Amino acid sequence: MPLILFNKPLQVMCQFSAHPSRPTLADYIDIPDIYPAGRLDADSEGLLLLTDDGQLQHNISHPALKQPKTYLAQVEGIADAAQLTRLRSGVDLGDFVTLPCQARQVEAPDWLWPRNPPIRERHDKPTSWLALTLTEGKNRQVRRMTAAVGLPTLRLVRVAIGQVSLQSHPLWPGEAMEIDPGELSRLKT
Repeated sequence: MPLILFNKPLQVMCQFSAHPSRPTLADYIDIPDIYPAGRLDADSEGLLLLTDDGQLQHNISHPALKQPKTYLAQVEGIADAAQLTRLRSGVDLGDFVTLPCQARQVEAPDWLWPRNPPIRERHDKPTSWLALTLTEGKNRQVRRMTAAVGLPTLRLVRVAIGQVSLQSHPLWPGEAMEIDPGELSRLKT
């Protein structure tokens, strides 16, 4: 039962089947019968877990099991206390209200790889970084949350799932490694 950590590059689709215009997981990983446990949209980068164990896949990705996922978001603007409080308390996105989460402003991560292509820069609009840890993961949720509080996301990188992170297991975009599933100690198997 392999558990594969993969650092998904920008614009890579979280699927093994061919895509008409973008690279997919099959362009990077040649291990039969594994599937992603959760997804990242094409505009997001970072940690993705893959396994051939259906129960483990379910335990990693199912929102009811509340496996925390941590994201670094480079946003347009500088978060104030009220915006951080709104993010932490839950944000009404119209079709649902997000669960409370951890949100804090952080320094630009010096270990993070440069994005290619780089984000757009506006000299009249500062950018800053937020670390957000969620226990749910609806489609484009972090981007929708930051936009709803007036801080549009320019770059989004998932850096941790449970106890496993890109800091504890450094990988460049497109790299993968196998780990012992026991490293996800918070998961019920």
